[in-house]
Amino acid sequence: MTGHCSNQLKSHDHSILVLGIGNLLNTDEGVGPHAVRELKRAFHEMDGVQLLDGGTLGLSLLPLIEDATHLLLLDAVDVGKPAGTLVEMDRDQIPLRGGMRLSQHQLTFQEVMGLALIRAKLPEHLHLIGIQPGSLAIGVGLSPQVQATIPEMLNRTIQVLAGWGVVLPPIMNTPAASWIPDNQSF
Repeated sequence: MTGHCSNQLKSHDHSILVLGIGNLLNTDEGVGPHAVRELKRAFHEMDGVQLLDGGTLGLSLLPLIEDATHLLLLDAVDVGKPAGTLVEMDRDQIPLRGGMRLSQHQLTFQEVMGLALIRAKLPEHLHLIGIQPGSLAIGVGLSPQVQATIPEMLNRTIQVLAGWGVVLPPIMNTPAASWIPDNQSF
């Protein structure tokens, strides 16, 4: 499953960021970082593409988001669908206001993107590939439904990047993301 990319975007006017968002300690919430890790394992390097595990860094990600011309988000997305459902949204479909906060000092990632929009620095090319979580319980690893959807998420990532001029070979559909540890609750 290793390979190299042929990046057709040779211009330095483009900065592509693939950002995995989520908390690895809350089961399916960590799907974004898991996906980015698999992309790094599969392709090692992607010229002109930065692969980043954004975890739960929130506001610290603002400079990276604002510097990107193309932003591809990989995340758990709760849209009320069955667990493991792949969800995609383009720039205009992504809500830029968060829901409930645990603290008034905490910014959601959606609010960070909203801040980039207010500052007129939200990337023109913005796409979200998410998976409906099955569990957000404390624990490491992914639920079987989400784990089974990872290959589809990765192949859609490759297709979106191809639309942005980055050519990558497809990732084989290996046994449902066997590289991710089994779900283990604390």
